[in-house]
Amino acid sequence: MKKRSKSRIVLLTLSIAFILFGVWFSSTNVFTFMKGYLIFKTGQIEAKEGKKPVEQKQVVPKKDNLYPERPREGDNIGNLIIPKLDASLPIFHGTDEEELEKGVGHFAKSVLPGENDNSVLSGHRDTVFRKLGDVGKGDLLIVETSAGTFTYKVKKVRIVDKDDRTVIVPKRKATLTVSTCYPFDFIGASPERYILVADLISQK
Repeated sequence: MKKRSKSRIVLLTLSIAFILFGVWFSSTNVFTFMKGYLIFKTGQIEAKEGKKPVEQKQVVPKKDNLYPERPREGDNIGNLIIPKLDASLPIFHGTDEEELEKGVGHFAKSVLPGENDNSVLSGHRDTVFRKLGDVGKGDLLIVETSAGTFTYKVKKVRIVDKDDRTVIVPKRKATLTVSTCYPFDFIGASPERYILVADLISQK
């Protein structure tokens, strides 16, 4: 009888412990983290609106490491070709005035052209990007670097406040974001930015 009583006490204690652990687990960030991790690993992320995500073709870089050697600020990393404008513009790593005076600047904290994520380029509206307003949805942007030739297609045009930081947020696929001051004919410090957001569609 004593052994049975002890066994019941042990089982009851364990049951209470499991219940308390379950309550704690479901009411903390641990549960949220684990749930999100499992959803991510199984590829079951759905749109916020409850709709099934639309599958989109994505160009994946051919190499795991497109750039074995990372550039230093001020380095010329390639050219931006804009067929719509019949323009070929040099790209320099960095967006300080020194780089922007020479051509298009590559935001150093963003990935390099061709890599997965968001590669951000900027330029002055009164120099390299004087006619960027003529470029819009469906137009091509081609970047030539040591890693190859990457062709992007503009999917969205945005006009945002000059302090809008969503321009440099990470992307889930290879994206090129091109930014310049706006309006183009504004005198003085421009209050807005003209943004082209383009997806990688091919590479050579």
